[in-house]
Amino acid sequence: MSGPDVVIRGGRVIDPASGIDQVLDVALGGGRVQEVGEALDRPEAEVVDASGLVVAPAFIDLHAHLCEPGDEHRETIATGARAAASGGFGAVCAMPITDPVIDDPALGQVHVLRMGENGNVEGQGVLQGQP
Repeated sequence: MSGPDVVIRGGRVIDPASGIDQVLDVALGGGRVQEVGEALDRPEAEVVDASGLVVAPAFIDLHAHLCEPGDEHRETIATGARAAASGGFGAVCAMPITDPVIDDPALGQVHVLRMGENGNVEGQGVLQGQP
């Protein structure tokens, strides 16, 4: 494993999965978290001062308006996915406000394919309730 590319220093790290809620440093490298700890010393890494900020895993948007198909003038899958990722959201739950309503797994799969085509959205999938 190569050294970290970035050290996020002094942010309030909140990770419910590991029970962490304290001010720590986070070393990132190769697109992954390499280490979390106090006063990490990595002179080769770019340092980002996160004092007063929260460092957390991606959030989930439980009420996303991905208006495609039907109201693309408001938001498309591409713009919604990029906005979500830019805001720290790793998952979105799309509301059934499309026209036609996406009420079939095959139509849901169209959303998945378009997310993958339109930006840096990885690991996309569909979880759909029954009508």
